[in-house]
Amino acid sequence: MDRAVMTGGFDDPPIQAARGFRAAMTAMARPGEIVTVTGAVAPAPASAAAAVLLLVLCDPDTPVWLAPSHDSDALRRWIAFHTGAPVVDARGDAAFALGAWDSLLPLAAYRIGTPAYPDRSATLIVEMDRLRSAGPVLTGPGIKDAACLNLPDVPALQANRALFPLGLDFFLTCDDRLAALPRSTVVRDPAEVS
Repeated sequence: MDRAVMTGGFDDPPIQAARGFRAAMTAMARPGEIVTVTGAVAPAPASAAAAVLLLVLCDPDTPVWLAPSHDSDALRRWIAFHTGAPVVDARGDAAFALGAWDSLLPLAAYRIGTPAYPDRSATLIVEMDRLRSAGPVLTGPGIKDAACLNLPDVPALQANRALFPLGLDFFLTCDDRLAALPRSTVVRDPAEVS
């Protein structure tokens, strides 16, 4: 097996997995807050933050879909080796999806849960060129007053929020940083707020 596939996981799995999971849950509990993670390196073009999320969130029961921007044999084998998660060929079968925003579209292709089981939806890991506390205004659970976060597509994320309690959840990643946007978060364009 290729060395790049076997390396890049946590050196100290119990400690690093706990830290990575805590960072992911902190980001999800505090939408818009940017946190830094370390300890994982997946094959390019996956960021270090995306690699940490894959290691702490994915397992043999969580199918992963790789968008064309990130679908490579090396990344498929890395995910299989380090997490055991199956990489699926259809967006609609995925619990998690990874890729650049445009490559992840259309959002309607993913599971959004059902009224009886809203948790049976997909979480998208969106790789970003930049991640900044600026731009669209976020309000809702976990946010004191308001937060700002640059987002790839405000109208699409507003439409996702309109589905609540159904809908998708998002992690935004860039290098070693990540932020989260759960479906419960209200997204407003800065022009709407002023």
